[in-house]
Amino acid sequence: MMIAQQTNDWLGLAERVIQGHAVTAAEALAVLQSPDEELLVLMQAAFLIRQRHFGKKVKLNMILNAKSGLCPEDCGYCSQSIVSEAPIDKYAWLTKEKILEGARESMRRKAGTYCIVASGRRPTDREIDHVAEAVREIRATTNLKVCCCLGFLKESHAQKLAAAGVHRYNHNLNTSKDNYGRITSTHTYEDRIDTVEQVIAAGISPCSGAIFGMGETAEESVEIAMALRQLGADSIPCNFLNPIDGTPLERRRELTPIKCLKLLAMMRFVNPAKEIRISGGREVNLRSLQAMGLYAANSIFVGDYLTTAGQDQLSDWKMIEDLGFEIEECAL
Repeated sequence: MMIAQQTNDWLGLAERVIQGHAVTAAEALAVLQSPDEELLVLMQAAFLIRQRHFGKKVKLNMILNAKSGLCPEDCGYCSQSIVSEAPIDKYAWLTKEKILEGARESMRRKAGTYCIVASGRRPTDREIDHVAEAVREIRATTNLKVCCCLGFLKESHAQKLAAAGVHRYNHNLNTSKDNYGRITSTHTYEDRIDTVEQVIAAGISPCSGAIFGMGETAEESVEIAMALRQLGADSIPCNFLNPIDGTPLERRRELTPIKCLKLLAMMRFVNPAKEIRISGGREVNLRSLQAMGLYAANSIFVGDYLTTAGQDQLSDWKMIEDLGFEIEECAL
């Protein structure tokens, strides 16, 4: 019986990355196009880079959907968009007390970062003030890191969130520039870039990532990773499309667990020292290979997502323990 020979030196590439080599687009594409038989060596190589920067620590993040649905944008992947027919809960802003309660729940789940998310195109002055007031109280009473995701930001809003103590602001690029028009028509790729740059200018750590599985090519997946490197995103959520019934992308199913692992490995090679987070769609796309994703990524969400259920926290804690990894908890 013939044994397939490895054709790529993934361990050697990892060592070069550790020494400071910036992976090229061609090298990143080779990761995505690598034979499935090389997956274990590829993940080992990604782990060498991950271990160099993060050891065996895993960061947990928890989302609070502070305002659900009623969004005027037409993003094809989103159950909260104006074009979605998905049966979801729709409600206006949660009270400050509910937001503070979410912070306490985040700590109970061992999450060090608390993510306050709201649907909509752009927050109003009043909404920014509402979030800022809650963030100030969270920062005064806990050691949680606070991330906000409230839509497009103008300069004054970014500055107000920074002054309140927001650590990070999430605004995903979602997909490549060329694929963007096939996903939404109510805003542009450049609009997304502008908000990330506003966040950086205000001194807030930029959190920006992608949703894979929306018709992008392998080359476009690499473009996303390179764009995030150029932007200087500190935290990179890697979402895998969960095709929700009632959304325009409800029938799109092009991901496999192995493809997801290669995408995570590629993102680690391109952005070696950044927080890579396995985000929405983890459970339905990685399935039984979820744990393997943490050899490349160093962060996950714990609990539910915006409108879809996540794996229960005990299973996540056990998964991390079984790997011999350790949760990076928020100090009380």
